[in-house]
Amino acid sequence: MMSRQDLPCCWIIPAASLAKSLCDNMGLVFLQSGLKYNFSEINLEVVECPDLTKPPFTLACKGLGGKPRLVEVGGVPYLVPLVKREKLYDVKDVGHFAEVDPAFIIGAGAGPWPHAGVNCEMMVNAEVIGNKVNNHTRIAKVNVADDSCILETLPDTESRFALLANLFCCEGKSGKVLKVSCKKRIGSDDFISSIRKTLQNHFKEKAVGLGGTFLLKEGKAKQHIMPDFSTVPLKSDDDVEKWLHFYNQSAPLVAVGTLVSADPGLDLRVQHFHSFSHHGEGGHYHIDTEPDVVEYLGYFALAESVYRVDRPTETHNIGRD
Repeated sequence: MMSRQDLPCCWIIPAASLAKSLCDNMGLVFLQSGLKYNFSEINLEVVECPDLTKPPFTLACKGLGGKPRLVEVGGVPYLVPLVKREKLYDVKDVGHFAEVDPAFIIGAGAGPWPHAGVNCEMMVNAEVIGNKVNNHTRIAKVNVADDSCILETLPDTESRFALLANLFCCEGKSGKVLKVSCKKRIGSDDFISSIRKTLQNHFKEKAVGLGGTFLLKEGKAKQHIMPDFSTVPLKSDDDVEKWLHFYNQSAPLVAVGTLVSADPGLDLRVQHFHSFSHHGEGGHYHIDTEPDVVEYLGYFALAESVYRVDRPTETHNIGRD
């Protein structure tokens, strides 16, 4: 498990000035101008966060407000080329490191293999108050009998995760959020990449971090689920792609995760979202597969800081799609 010594870096984003850039009319204009290359219908607003505990989102807390932080734990180098099974962490520690209590924690990571029995995807969705967890977290794993998706909800007593995670942490309060609605994809970028690249083009080398949730309202999405750990080294992106199991999964899908416009030297994963559903499907989001009918609705909060926990000392860029 993590200890305070495992926290090598906290990088503060200049959130006050960037928040104004993102949340005034000029900010919406530049986002609109970037997103138009990928979607034919776009609507951007700064709104009060709706109650995210209600359907269709069904998250553990109502809002994305109160000490918003990004927390990246571990990394892909602990998974490939060969797994480091000893890399186990606990969601209960995330708020402690980010100095948030109570903590609402959502995001994408690798699930607790000792609980699942195999490697698995994790959709973190939990409220942590002190040492108590209100857990709505899902895991998705591959059914060894027929390669189908098995989606499970973790009990409150199981708050571990493994290897890597990209998490958004806040107090779960109401507050202003960026609402992004898009329909009909006309470009090559997925929903998250289109937002991230627009921010990157506008802010250049400045790192802007967002966390939150989006709903695939209509259409289907290409998603993967990791099978059990590879027994042979995965030495390239091609090796990783052949190892993964890919699915074409149906809306509605609720995704949680983070994105950053630039890596400020912390070896960050620039975007990472996993989704779950109430019809038995879930996994790592790549892109929608029915661009003519696809519809997205997202709510995002601007992070004030990034906490980097247990950063790998040896790194690479394999398997970060």
